[in-house]
Amino acid sequence: MSVRLAEPVSDAAVWPRSTREHAGDLTIGGLTSVELAERFGTPLYVLDEQHVRDTCRAYRRALPGVEIAYAAKAFLCRGLVGWLREEGFGLDVCSAGELALATLAGMPGERIILHGNAKSADELRAALRLGVGRIVLDNPAEIARLAALVAPRQRQRVMVRVVPGIEAGAHHAIRTGGEDQKFGLSIARGDAEDAVLRAMAQPHLEPTGLHCHLGSQIGSVRPWLAAVATLVEFLAGLRDRHGIVLPELNLGGGHGIAYRGGEHPLDIEAFADDVRRQLNRRCALYDLPVPRLIVEPGRAITGPAGVALYRVLVVKRTAHRVFVAVDGGMADNPRPALYGARSTVRLVGRPGAAGTRRVTVVGRYCESGDVLAADVELPEDVHPGDLLAMPAAGAYQQSMASTYNLVGRPPVVAVRDGRSRVLLRREGIEDLLARDTGSES
Repeated sequence: MSVRLAEPVSDAAVWPRSTREHAGDLTIGGLTSVELAERFGTPLYVLDEQHVRDTCRAYRRALPGVEIAYAAKAFLCRGLVGWLREEGFGLDVCSAGELALATLAGMPGERIILHGNAKSADELRAALRLGVGRIVLDNPAEIARLAALVAPRQRQRVMVRVVPGIEAGAHHAIRTGGEDQKFGLSIARGDAEDAVLRAMAQPHLEPTGLHCHLGSQIGSVRPWLAAVATLVEFLAGLRDRHGIVLPELNLGGGHGIAYRGGEHPLDIEAFADDVRRQLNRRCALYDLPVPRLIVEPGRAITGPAGVALYRVLVVKRTAHRVFVAVDGGMADNPRPALYGARSTVRLVGRPGAAGTRRVTVVGRYCESGDVLAADVELPEDVHPGDLLAMPAAGAYQQSMASTYNLVGRPPVVAVRDGRSRVLLRREGIEDLLARDTGSES
């Protein structure tokens, strides 16, 4: 049964826009956390469809004429691909699996961009067979390998991923625009220029532009402004030295979101205005045609639309801490263990005690590092059976989940206007055992 609740949730920036609260419970898309947990079990990922669509539309309004390709690595399923296709988005994929799912879900090949620092021959063949719009070249050896696979009398559009030498992102593990890392080709060392010339020399390849990706969870437009300055200077050099004018510039993604109260997401309207202004000014400086922009947001589209629900199993007091252990953990959300990520945690389903206490929310997996949220405030009467909700859970959680300890991955349920539907079903023990052949030799 759906319930209409009128009160906006506190810390609204970190919750889906449809979230409302009443008497200690939350509704998302018109459905309460209690009814969702009872119907689908926990752990559970809830994704607000309308929030995703509204965010897509906000991007399109802010960036008219810009090609927008959703970064599939953030989260991908067939239902989501349908929403994105209907909202005029393309897809950025980086594996044969993501490519296969995208095309199965009806995304036109020309709206797909294939990435990857180490693409296999099978992945390149699949991209060619399915007619992807662009393949992003990440290393010199890939240029000849791809060219050899293109059918006679055909040409494949490609971009060259370059490294502008700009560090940006919330953690060193997700900064990809600086020198001396596995992605892209250095502008400063001359590798990028050499790759463009090699690609231009291949009759079966059609270089259309440059691609760069600075990192993830970036909250300020400043790194992109610096990147635009570097990339336009490089484009002007290609024209002046070799007569090459590339018509496209892909600035990647990495647009930051809010995970906790007081944090602020990247302002997409300010990003759009500032980047366009910088691009026009720099191109005018070099008398260079303004290239067509492409951006690849991922986390910013689905992250704020998702909520993770967990059931409390154990409350344990030690000499120095109170541990609240839930039925999920690092296998379904590895971000805290990988990056030290911190998120909001809230008791839902009932009013809590007036007083709070500092606790550490941990998972059920056999690792002492299985911590979802360290030193957070929860009502002092939190107890086994309670529901906890963690917002901003729609990106880089389900997509990075594992089956550690042979525990299946949680389902993803879409909600909208008081209705729900399963996008990804829960992975059961039978699914996990099905891969084991039982062979003794």
